[in-house]
Amino acid sequence: MDIRHLRYFVTIAEEGSLSKASERLHVAQPALSQHVRNMERDLRTELLFRSSRGVQLTEAGARLLQQARPLIGQFDQLEEVVRAEDVEPAGEVRFGVPGTVSQVLSARLIQEAAKRYPGIRLRIAEAMSGFIFDWLREDKIDVAVLYRGVDSRGIRLKQVLSEELLLFGHKEASVGRARPFQDAVDYAKAISLPLAVPSRGHGLRDLLDEVALQHCGRTFEAHTEIDSYAPIKTLVEQGLAFSILPAMAIKQECEQGRLVSWHIVKPELRRKIFLSAPADRPLSSATLAIEKLCHELLQQLVREGTWEARLEGGD
Repeated sequence: MDIRHLRYFVTIAEEGSLSKASERLHVAQPALSQHVRNMERDLRTELLFRSSRGVQLTEAGARLLQQARPLIGQFDQLEEVVRAEDVEPAGEVRFGVPGTVSQVLSARLIQEAAKRYPGIRLRIAEAMSGFIFDWLREDKIDVAVLYRGVDSRGIRLKQVLSEELLLFGHKEASVGRARPFQDAVDYAKAISLPLAVPSRGHGLRDLLDEVALQHCGRTFEAHTEIDSYAPIKTLVEQGLAFSILPAMAIKQECEQGRLVSWHIVKPELRRKIFLSAPADRPLSSATLAIEKLCHELLQQLVREGTWEARLEGGD
């Protein structure tokens, strides 16, 4: 006995006639009779009383009808339940984010996620982009914001935006004849300055080296290597070095007049920002919901001017 047999039996019971049930089901009447006999054989009891006036349920048949209807209803809803289209996302989502992005994104993401998806428990972990990439591969986080897209095997990347990298220095610094916020600086000239930048292996430094090798035929030696933006900015503010960082990372200091910045040309420096998730394992509905929400908020940050960046890849 299977779900098809139950459907046949319920239809016969509702129609009170094998011939009417046959028309409704588009199944030949002899075949329906055989299905009922097979069910009666399997259950070892009569289900229908047949007469010239049609069919009637026996007591056993009435009990089967009472049980069969909800079973068929549950079966019909099975696909919808499995697809969970009407089920609110719930569960824990582990979100990885670089510190500079976290400053403008995390609080808003937590607030909006709590409002839209009260069943989701959001855990946020901050680290440099390289560490976050490793966490994704090791299944320590579920979704993340990443810089660049190098060696993305096993990781699904969706570029959301790109941001400009600026040369910046002490408020009284100058680069040749360049004046703050007016003249641009060639990349070759910028990397010849005493720079405080992250060490090799940090995503930003690797990008600087790649561009230097491609456009200048060489990498460069940093004056000071520090794998944290805060002390880099402190060093530059004291007039001890220049540096190259994303516009967002120095926006506040430049607006306050503590630092000055220059656009870099030949070439212009831009860094890509991706939303990323594992490609080699299924994602929960909660993870997909947070990924979508994060994408919306990143776009909102750019459109409102909080993040000085350019949207990429459409909406």
